Amino acid sequence: MKVDYKTGGEIKMKTIGFIGLGIMGKPMSLNLIKAGYSLVVMDRNPEAVKELQAAGAKAAASPKEVAGQVDTVITMLPNSPHVKEVVLGENGIAEGIKAGSVVIDMSSIAPLVSREVAAALAERGISFLDAPVSGGQPKAIDGTLSVMVGGDKKVFEQSYDLLKAMAGSVVHTGDVGSGNITKLANQVIVALNIAAMSEAFVLASKAGVEPEQVFQAIRGGLAGSTVMEAKAPLVMDRKFDPGFRIDLHIKDLTNALDTSHEIGVPLPLTASVLEMMHALKADGLGTADHGALIRHYEKMAHTEVKR
Repeated sequence: MKVDYKTGGEIKMKTIGFIGLGIMGKPMSLNLIKAGYSLVVMDRNPEAVKELQAAGAKAAASPKEVAGQVDTVITMLPNSPHVKEVVLGENGIAEGIKAGSVVIDMSSIAPLVSREVAAALAERGISFLDAPVSGGQPKAIDGTLSVMVGGDKKVFEQSYDLLKAMAGSVVHTGDVGSGNITKLANQVIVALNIAAMSEAFVLASKAGVEPEQVFQAIRGGLAGSTVMEAKAPLVMDRKFDPGFRIDLHIKDLTNALDTSHEIGVPLPLTASVLEMMHALKADGLGTADHGALIRHYEKMAHTEVKR
């Protein structure tokens, strides 16, 4: 229960639609329930839906059915085609939602697709925010994601508390599409950080220096980073269960390169790391955590980074 501290009365929380209950969407939706929101949920995985029902959510059979019961729908889906299908396809959100409502897409997709979907919804009098997230599964679970939001500033302000219930940081970045452009920049930096860490730790290990000692020596200096803090311990423990899958990072870097080609911005380092990730996928590691990028370097150097 939320309380209005001016009046002492209970604040009635909205009912929200949530579509996409995967690695990220499920903990995000559970955090909304913990914050006091009622949810109507939909996913193709019946087990995920049952888990949300057990937490108090109501299940729906289609995006249209979700949208018909709420005035705000959140989507958290794998890629651009899935968002277009769920929002604009047959039995999609657009067929069920009423004018004046809001669709918040928290997926990481191509910025041009965000703008395309926003334009189609605007014709029906529906607002759209692109609000991709950063932080991976651990921060989705503890509710400290970083959310970067593109769209009308007034709609953003109206949706801020809802987004903050899932996040540690919620920042308005500009018009529709800017959220996903910001996310692409984020994903480029994360990928290149993991690659740099991988090169350095493989070099040190092959040269006979314990990686744990390297980590402790450099983490407090200029080379220290959030990425290294999150990934180096897992790498050294050989834990590559997905917090964020290589498959998904391939998708994000592909979107970054597609966007960069459209506007004439070369991304040579991004292209190189993308090819490394494709090589790992070819080796059957597409579903591993993106920290498994180090295995590409290990394979070339015939060494292994471990405690």
